[in-house]
Amino acid sequence: MVARSFYKAASMSLLLPPVLLRLRARASPSKLVPSSAMAIEAWFMDESDGDQRLPHHRSPPELVSLDHLADVGVLYWKLNPSDYENDEELRKIREARGYNYMDLLDLCPEKVDNYEQKLKNFYTEHIHGDEEIRYCLEGSGYFDVRDKEDRWIRIWIKPGDLIVLPAGIYHRFTLDTSNYIKLMRLFVGEPVWTAFNRPQEDHPARKQYARSMTEKVGVALALINSHEFGGMTGHAFGMYTGIIEASVFECRLSMYALYFLD
Repeated sequence: MVARSFYKAASMSLLLPPVLLRLRARASPSKLVPSSAMAIEAWFMDESDGDQRLPHHRSPPELVSLDHLADVGVLYWKLNPSDYENDEELRKIREARGYNYMDLLDLCPEKVDNYEQKLKNFYTEHIHGDEEIRYCLEGSGYFDVRDKEDRWIRIWIKPGDLIVLPAGIYHRFTLDTSNYIKLMRLFVGEPVWTAFNRPQEDHPARKQYARSMTEKVGVALALINSHEFGGMTGHAFGMYTGIIEASVFECRLSMYALYFLD
């Protein structure tokens, strides 16, 4: 059985990141993105209070998959940082998602006043009222995000990694022991970077994020119950529900259609 799928977005056109393309690719093998091109390192953190710039792996290490990151709303693309000014894929992402403002930020002791204090401020757990979009061009650093069980996930971003943290997710940032990173910051409209330190359970963005996490299962079940699935194989059914679960945070107002041909 060959599957063919298409998405009809009700809110805006959507460019799916590779983590979602991998789910669609079961129906279209030519669209598979090589795993080496998609690799980003992420893991559950230990509970120690040591230097924040160290990896803080658990013992033994517990790695986190791209699927798990998508499950908490984190989106990811692997791009070419050496030609970001002419990168067609970056242009398409910005156009599809409305990122019309861009600036560059160098973080290192030589270029940032009160570097140690600012690093501590970045490392204070907080949320934002909008997405946080960061593209690593040089150097490296860590974004830590909370998952549904309130566990810290450490995401190690390196050149070529573009990540989107959803509005309302608890997170923090630090450089690693290299003490240097060059980031592209992307925004929808005028740049706004306001941190709201935890707790923020009554903040509108936090409430919306919490609703989105619980809506995943509910929306998927509602869509499944409202469609005819006669003759669908278990493999195809699993692909359909997987797409919904991975996509509903990003496209909760969108409608999906999935066609199956013999």
